[in-house]
Amino acid sequence: MALSLPSIADELYRHQTAATELKKLTLRYEGLTVDDAYEIQRLTMQKYMAEGARLVGWKMGLTSKAKQRSVGVDEPIFGHLLSTMELTRPTLSMKGLIHPRVEPEIAFVFRSRLEGPDVTARDVWLATECVVPAVEIIDSRYENFSFTLVDVIADNASSARFYLADQAFSPYAFRLDEVGVVMRQDGEVVQTGAGAAVLGHPVRSVVEQVRMLTRFGAAIEPGMVVLTGGITEAIHVHPGDRVEIAFAGMGAIELEITE
Repeated sequence: MALSLPSIADELYRHQTAATELKKLTLRYEGLTVDDAYEIQRLTMQKYMAEGARLVGWKMGLTSKAKQRSVGVDEPIFGHLLSTMELTRPTLSMKGLIHPRVEPEIAFVFRSRLEGPDVTARDVWLATECVVPAVEIIDSRYENFSFTLVDVIADNASSARFYLADQAFSPYAFRLDEVGVVMRQDGEVVQTGAGAAVLGHPVRSVVEQVRMLTRFGAAIEPGMVVLTGGITEAIHVHPGDRVEIAFAGMGAIELEITE
């Protein structure tokens, strides 16, 4: 099929808003590149923003070396966070979702702009207002949650919803690479991990985020949130589940899954 990035974005938008699966783009459109995929993502997100959604931040994906190896890449990917994706309380409705999965993350919230190819960890710390325990709900729109790198980038890096805990912390309060996480589903431990799973340290994820945004003429703006990447594997959730995620020294998030 001929490549028309706007029409592909239209197709993705329809499936995202209707919560219906579609076949992988790469099975139907030959020659799609990573840059094409980011343009499809941008065009899709513009449709939401034209309807009133605001861009409130960015998310990082493929931030563990194991995940990068599994899809044959050597750098993470990113997606948009929109105001309509943020949960205001820790309750996740399955409405509008296909096959959601939940993963724990550490979020950075920024007080000043970050941009440019030469940003350093020091720049990130100086620009950070606070760090917050967070949950991201990922929900690939592709059949069987199966995709290539190009597919997942086009699909906004599978991002669907996110929730930030009520309590924020000074970015200097913890060694974020050493923060342990325990995730329980209906009382049973299902995943454990530590912040070091995110590129060795979550701050490195933000550095990569800024560098990647720079390639596309974007930046982290004051007030924005960055989800730095999953600390553990994501878990499947279903209506009636209760997911508790404990962040050592930073409290816990209890997420209720409803119809």
